[in-house]
Amino acid sequence: MWPILRFLSRVFVWSLSLPILIVKAELIGVDCDCLWQGSFSEVAPGTDLIILGTIQRKKGNSVDLYPEKVLLGSLWSDYARVWMKTGNYCRPEPENFPVGSRWVMALRKIKSIPRGGFNPFTPNESFGRKDDYILSSCGGFWLKVRGNSLTGNLVPGMPRFSHEPKMSPVLVEIVSAYLQGKVSTAALVEASRQQSKDLDTLILDTRSFLRGQEFSLPENHSDPNS
Repeated sequence: MWPILRFLSRVFVWSLSLPILIVKAELIGVDCDCLWQGSFSEVAPGTDLIILGTIQRKKGNSVDLYPEKVLLGSLWSDYARVWMKTGNYCRPEPENFPVGSRWVMALRKIKSIPRGGFNPFTPNESFGRKDDYILSSCGGFWLKVRGNSLTGNLVPGMPRFSHEPKMSPVLVEIVSAYLQGKVSTAALVEASRQQSKDLDTLILDTRSFLRGQEFSLPENHSDPNS
């Protein structure tokens, strides 16, 4: 009898601490009833706007992304205001996107504000404004850009909820061509594989193309800039 009572008392004490555990989980962004929707190649085509840009401003839980290139969709202003994590919304922390950093983001447009989505006492911390954009953490909705290449959860088979998986950087132009239907998913997967011999050839070919030369290089060609 006494062991059962001790067990029940421990369960009762643990249940009292459960709300605290849930609150802590929400604060670190791991408890938001989020199902993984897929890699960038899987989720991006279904979003409203895909943009390559630079973070120019941050305010509250929003950032302003100034476009270098719109890869899919239309942007009718000088920048896209992107709303990120606050409360238990399944979005990344704005601190992960410092001013001056460059990204490809697949964004969804805010078409209506849910009940409780705006608090006048915290105007800079909210769900977001109508016609702005949100960035979800439930898939590979963003890619880190360095120079002319990018990394992130790009293709199927990469670990779920990992936004910085090990991979070879992929040229932005290849991802842009994928979004236009000119490059297959299989080619994108091959480009993202580490230490891929074919990737080296693909990079040389694409650099040559960007310089305005022929896309297909002669055999045994070496890149003078390498």
